[in-house]
Amino acid sequence: QVQLVESGGGLVQPGGSLRLSCAASGSIFSIFIMGWYRQAPGKQRELVASITSGGSTNYADSVKGRFTISRDNAKNTIYLQMNSLKPEDTARYYCYAGELLTQSWGQGTQVTVSS
Repeated sequence: QVQLVESGGGLVQPGGSLRLSCAASGSIFSIFIMGWYRQAPGKQRELVASITSGGSTNYADSVKGRFTISRDNAKNTIYLQMNSLKPEDTARYYCYAGELLTQSWGQGTQVTVSS
């Protein structure tokens, strides 16, 4: 089993920055991909960014050039550095882990971008 705990969300002004963290624990050897999803009220959940065990990254077109996903293997933690935030980035952000036999989700952390 894998447990995921997100942190770092909050209220920020447009153009500001936040850094989200997701710490994984448990059977972390089974994880082959991790990423961040987000969901705003009334909208479907969407993939924001992902990173594989080999370090390959993928981003949604809406965040390319503004967000950066990274991984610290020693800490079993992934990060999402969010710069130049826009009001449309407002959502609850969820950490995801794709495992060998199943998948895991964090509880989410709220990001609100407003003046």
